[in-house]
Amino acid sequence: MNEKDFMDLAIDLSDDNFEKNYGGPFGACIVKDGKIVGKGINQVIKDQDPTAHAEIKAIRDACKNLGTHDLTGCELYTSCYPCPMCLSAIIWANIKKVYYGNTKEDAADIGFRDDFIYDYMFKVGKGHVDNNILNLNSMNREQAIEVFKRYKEDKDKITY
Repeated sequence: MNEKDFMDLAIDLSDDNFEKNYGGPFGACIVKDGKIVGKGINQVIKDQDPTAHAEIKAIRDACKNLGTHDLTGCELYTSCYPCPMCLSAIIWANIKKVYYGNTKEDAADIGFRDDFIYDYMFKVGKGHVDNNILNLNSMNREQAIEVFKRYKEDKDKITY
């Protein structure tokens, strides 16, 4: 199989998911060394889980199939430009290359509202907070930091 075949699979998964109505029309697959190691479709409606996006499901599937949390060396093929949550998960999984079909503007055109999240994250990065979108409040840091201190000193910890 080649890159076009993998993208065709992601699009076929999105089409099949549209027919099933498990969630939005999104599909993804993860490839390592030319082999498919994970697949996912958007199952937000089916699972009643707002995090059940195609890319997240594909990452979970690949990690399970490979027995690791680290997808270094993998590529992701997705039917649409990843949302901010999925972009973060892709980065955390150490996937360095992503191929996508539809653009984020195409997703907005069919009713998916990612732009306000991109805007929110950009503004937060610049020090501007919009409490109407998300109200973040720090509390009990003195207590919480004690666990972090123990973790920092733990010689057996597995960092990721």
